Amino acid sequence: MLKYITSLLLFCSISIFGQVTDTIAKQHKTHAIRFGIDISKPIIAIFNSKNSGLELVADYQISKNIFAAVEFGFSDFTGNEDYLNYTSKGSYAKIGVNYNVYKNWLDMKNEIYFGIRYGYATFSNTLNSYTINQYGTYFNNQTVTPGTKFSNLNAGWLTLTTGIKVEVFNNLYLGTSVSLNKRINSKEPSNFKNLYIPGFHRVFSNNAGIGFNYTISYSIPLLKN
Repeated sequence: MLKYITSLLLFCSISIFGQVTDTIAKQHKTHAIRFGIDISKPIIAIFNSKNSGLELVADYQISKNIFAAVEFGFSDFTGNEDYLNYTSKGSYAKIGVNYNVYKNWLDMKNEIYFGIRYGYATFSNTLNSYTINQYGTYFNNQTVTPGTKFSNLNAGWLTLTTGIKVEVFNNLYLGTSVSLNKRINSKEPSNFKNLYIPGFHRVFSNNAGIGFNYTISYSIPLLKN
């Protein structure tokens, strides 16, 4: 009887271990494509009608931890500086890869990732108004509204990004990411600086920028062995 019970327990252990191993192996061999949308931009547009846009995201699982990723969209942004008001409008695309450092257990498919992107945008800038600096006079500062438009502008940049994706329901994910951008080239008019670039966001003095998104996406399995 003892031999029988021992053999039965050993058989069950081997069977359970085999099922777990098979589940992990299937997970590693499962490739999927995931489509989503950045929900932060429509929400921001509700509270600020001068800042609208749409960003779509997608990624494809190349291997266990590596994902090809792309983001593309458009932006219509109106900004105010100390002495001028401007509008930047255009479209952009970013392509690169993510590396998932989170070690999932069994059939979990969450991510904590680091990634790199190359981004490119085509856009136009419009100088809506500017205020002439007249310090030292008794007159009020004069505001000029030329409505000057600068078209056929473009810019390219590199992005380092980090973020998370959490599966809240089967194949449905919520995610967020933060990006550090570095502009590497830009076409701009001689008499007006590109202060904002679609997809890059605000351009600081060192040609750097910061971006973020909050996404909801759905994963479609393409290969499952």
